Amino acid sequence: MILMALMAQPLMAKVHHQNDSSKYLLLNFGLQLEITDAVDQMYDFNFHKAEVEFNWLKYNYPDHPLPYFLYGISTWWQMMPNLDAETPLGEEFLAYMDSAIYMAEKMTKVDKQNIEANFFLAGSYGFKGRYHSEKRHWGKSAGAGRMALKYLKRTKGNESFSPEILFGDALFNYYSIWIRENYPMLKPVLMFFPKGDKELGIKQLEEVAGNAFYTRVEAQFFLMRIKAFEQKKTFEALRLGEYMFTQYPNNPYFHRFYTRMLYTAGQYNKAIEESQDILSKIENGKLGYEAVSGRWASFFIAHILNGRNKKDEAREYYKKVLAFSEETGSEDSGYYLFAAIHMAEHYAKQGLYDQALPLIANIRKYTKRRDARYKTAKALEKQIKKEKRK
Repeated sequence: MILMALMAQPLMAKVHHQNDSSKYLLLNFGLQLEITDAVDQMYDFNFHKAEVEFNWLKYNYPDHPLPYFLYGISTWWQMMPNLDAETPLGEEFLAYMDSAIYMAEKMTKVDKQNIEANFFLAGSYGFKGRYHSEKRHWGKSAGAGRMALKYLKRTKGNESFSPEILFGDALFNYYSIWIRENYPMLKPVLMFFPKGDKELGIKQLEEVAGNAFYTRVEAQFFLMRIKAFEQKKTFEALRLGEYMFTQYPNNPYFHRFYTRMLYTAGQYNKAIEESQDILSKIENGKLGYEAVSGRWASFFIAHILNGRNKKDEAREYYKKVLAFSEETGSEDSGYYLFAAIHMAEHYAKQGLYDQALPLIANIRKYTKRRDARYKTAKALEKQIKKEKRK
């Protein structure tokens, strides 16, 4: 996500070929009507149906970057439920973005200032930067970000061309500040990028979310996260999450986000209902529902039941938190550590020391000495050793 944010520079209002829909696919509203269902199917995790339509697009526009860009976004969303997972989809995603870049470069050889071609170059490099930042490939991410900036500069002065272009400007304005605040280790890289404006970035994202076609859902995705995790506007994030999940009820990421916001907002009965639905879909093998969602859903149920003094029921879900966390190798997550402490204390009280001690060892392994969880685990271990000596 980080270098995706650096894909644009502030643009000035100037119209260039604004109404030339015959020249630019981004302005072809007839085409948008043709593929609206395909784009909706993609975000609703019906990828096969979506890509059948993208094949039609590729057949009719074989030398245009748009179909490859859409294939890439489709592959990106197939990875979204767990971007940390190792999967061949990553290479497939990069290949699609490289194909979009190749097609767009061919267009710029005819017209270097072609706004649409430069949009796809910036967008494709931006998505590559976002992918590499998720994988913590900081050098590759920075390189892709610089390329994205290079091509967005060519669209400078054409802000009114399409709200699609405004999407990159919005991300830049918000995240160029956010990254400086949250990733000080990247300051040597960021000194080469201009500063943005967070408030303006949010306003621009709202405009894209309301008016764009190809980047609308991506803008809504970022708005949800900003309102939830940066601005702490839980109820606004909840409303957005509910809207997105209603629009795309088969999208596991939107389902998980909506459930998390229900939990955060204290709407516990509904949070349990949605969490149980997530766990049911995982058990039934529904596409995109996997262990990360299972870890979160199990924790929400466990914590709510524990707060209602339903200890035995809660422990069954804490066990699921541990199992899902171990499946994804995320024993360092807060969900795992909280569940591990709870279960270790329970096992110790029951005299089940062989079950408590491995959990205690993991808690100490994945926390720092000054961490309260580390101190709790250390004290519990000391207590168990004392009991075993009796």
